[in-house]
Amino acid sequence: MASGTVEIINSTPAGGSNDVSLEEPKKMTREDWRKKKELEEQRKLGNAPAEVDEEGKDINPHIPQYISSVPWYIDPSKRPTLKHQRPQPEKQKEFTSSVEWYKRGVQENAVTTRYRKGACENCGAMTHTKKDCLERPRKVGAKFTGLNIAPDEHVQPTLMFDYDGKRDRWNGYNPEEHMKIVEEYSKVDLAKRTLKAQKLQEELASGKLMEQVNSPRHHWEEEESNSQTERDHNSEDEDEDKYADDIDMPGQNFDSKRRITVRNLRIREDIAKYLRNLDPNSAYYDPKTRAMRENPYANAGKNPDEVGYAGDNFVRYTGDTISMAQTQLFAWEAYDKGSEVHLQADPTKLELLYKSFKVKKEDFKEQQKESILEKYGGQEHLDAPPAELLLAQTEDYVEYSRHGTVIKGQEKAIVRSKYEEDVTINNHTCIWGSYWKEGRWGYKCCHSFVKYSYCTGEAGKEIAVSNISFLDIRIMGCCYKNIHQEKQKDEKKKKKKKQKKSPNSDSEGEEKKKHEKLKKALNAEEARLLQVKEIMQLDERKRPYNSMYETREPTEEEMEAYRMKRQRPDDPMAPFLGQ
Repeated sequence: MASGTVEIINSTPAGGSNDVSLEEPKKMTREDWRKKKELEEQRKLGNAPAEVDEEGKDINPHIPQYISSVPWYIDPSKRPTLKHQRPQPEKQKEFTSSVEWYKRGVQENAVTTRYRKGACENCGAMTHTKKDCLERPRKVGAKFTGLNIAPDEHVQPTLMFDYDGKRDRWNGYNPEEHMKIVEEYSKVDLAKRTLKAQKLQEELASGKLMEQVNSPRHHWEEEESNSQTERDHNSEDEDEDKYADDIDMPGQNFDSKRRITVRNLRIREDIAKYLRNLDPNSAYYDPKTRAMRENPYANAGKNPDEVGYAGDNFVRYTGDTISMAQTQLFAWEAYDKGSEVHLQADPTKLELLYKSFKVKKEDFKEQQKESILEKYGGQEHLDAPPAELLLAQTEDYVEYSRHGTVIKGQEKAIVRSKYEEDVTINNHTCIWGSYWKEGRWGYKCCHSFVKYSYCTGEAGKEIAVSNISFLDIRIMGCCYKNIHQEKQKDEKKKKKKKQKKSPNSDSEGEEKKKHEKLKKALNAEEARLLQVKEIMQLDERKRPYNSMYETREPTEEEMEAYRMKRQRPDDPMAPFLGQ
């Protein structure tokens, strides 16, 4: 600090001008800087009053300047404040109060008889437009007819709660609902007191109460334990929860005097559930609840009645468990219909009521059955013979042979499906698929393997028996041709041997050999072209494979024969080659 001055924010009084000037603040002298530091130290020590912001709130002197001061380039006229550190009101979300909740029930409004402007043109409701209407489109909308105006939908409000409001378990609870419970208990209390007063009046009228009071035993009991008699007289008025402390927890017995807890351990002679079947794929044992719900001997082939333990679920469906469940269900249904019965509170009353209900139900079924028979009749159909006779004999007589064929009587009808069966076409007497041979399906009547073909009858069977098809004939012809060619080759070899013996020049012999080879190649090429022509006339599915053909390099004579026999479509003399 050579110049002895520093930069600070030029603060203006609260009542000054509101014009914001973005000029740099003036520099203070060394003396002013020293006074300012001394004032800050006094404020930190508590000897000087704290600085006040523009809202009149004290600023903690221990807060650094870079937090409390507003930057000069934003607004140099503002005093030091903490307003910019507090939550801004414009950024705060407005949450729904805990008092508001969704509407319960449908709000009853007056029925509208006239069309209102802005309502749905189809049904006339104000809560949606014609585009979003879910009613059936009318031929003439409610806008033009003014009839059958639909009521407005029940629109629920959009609620937005804060963190605590979303997790409030009593949010939306109506405290007036609790008054119903209070009124019910007050009525029960009033009834108990009325019954007790009536009982006392009856005892006074009969003189029993005076006899009990005057008896010496009563005086001795009163002197012995006055509190005990008071509790016996007022037992009906006291709360039932006062005995809750005396009840032992399941699994332990606690003595409050000796402060000793005794666990009810299982008998060590019992077999543990997880030791009954050591197979890991058997019933699952839950170690936390010590429960094995399934039968551990299920895969062992033992009857559940024979084993000593068949799982926890087996106990639920044995004995009186099912009847107990039926009684509980009857109690719930009776309570819904107005009868105040309870399985734990009044078990005897519930059992008698359930028995009478079953008797009345059976009587009602019998009366209903008799009324229907009296009105419509049909008692003779109910008096049918037993099921054994119905299943053992019939009126249809059928006699079978030792091979299972029917000799006398009518054979059982074959069950037909919903699809058409036994439909014959093209003079066939059997359906397609009734004949099978060598991996192919056909017709049994003519042994034809061509679907939708015309039936040839016995003639087709004779041709099929000969087992000579077009392809077989062509293969046999090729075999005969090969045999003939081999014979010709042998004859030519013999001739060559004879020619070698004859005195001819070598040049003439070579030319003759080439000529003969070319002639053979031409004949072979003509045969190949004829074979190709025959194959191309056949159906694609009936053409033979070419996998058995010999693959070798063609000779010069074969290439020359191929060039001579090849047809060129651009040759002007191509149409005259076959002439």
